[in-house]
Amino acid sequence: MSTNPFRLDGRVAAVIGAGSGIGEAIAKAAAAQGALVVCVDLDGGKAEAVAKAIGGSAVSQALDIRDGAATQASLDGILQKHGRLDACVCTPSINVRKTLLDYSEEEFDKVVAINLRGNFNVLRAAGRIMTKAGTGSIVLVSSIRSLTVEPGQGVYAMTKAGIVQMVRTAASEFGGKGVRVNALGPGVVDTPLTAPIKADKAWYGAYADKSILKRWATPDEMAWPTVFLLSDAASYVTGTILFVDGGWTAQDGRFTPPGM
Repeated sequence: MSTNPFRLDGRVAAVIGAGSGIGEAIAKAAAAQGALVVCVDLDGGKAEAVAKAIGGSAVSQALDIRDGAATQASLDGILQKHGRLDACVCTPSINVRKTLLDYSEEEFDKVVAINLRGNFNVLRAAGRIMTKAGTGSIVLVSSIRSLTVEPGQGVYAMTKAGIVQMVRTAASEFGGKGVRVNALGPGVVDTPLTAPIKADKAWYGAYADKSILKRWATPDEMAWPTVFLLSDAASYVTGTILFVDGGWTAQDGRFTPPGM
């Protein structure tokens, strides 16, 4: 273990979804802690731009995580090129905001294909490599919606809860081979995915007021907890979800009694 357990020096980290938002922030934070970062994204151009912004040893590649064979080939390629894969983070997800009665089967399949199958493909591919190596840390991105919901979030919430159960199972299966698996549980974060909410002043304010800190999070505020989970500082942390939500899940938040 390093004298500074929060450092990632000498490690190779694949950050999937690194082209923007939380993934971009995680890629930059991991690099700042000394990791060789492979920026992976559906949009290869965006991934390349982030890798160039990081500089140094950072590289990039394009990947559609809905394709299981391509996902395995992508991570195998990282192993072959760099000789190791110590950390893997998967951030991509989509949300179709509709009530369950209004959802189409096509919309259901679209959300599940990325949020569940895509994350499964990454988890399986990274797990195969890391369990063979006897070391590694995997982080999938869940959400506060794995625990608390609202109208129009049914299918998204289902997938985010499913990610937590996949993480728990993987942690159980991989732990004996030296691999840790955890989930990050963001609250409301200012990213391209939440841009439609930010554009609605009332909706934006309501979400800010729901958290204890009375504001939205920045992508950087998701990045550093993720880097913690990847590092030796979290060497005894596995099979859990780390909520980074400004206190959203800690209080009901609907009403503060007089005099309190």
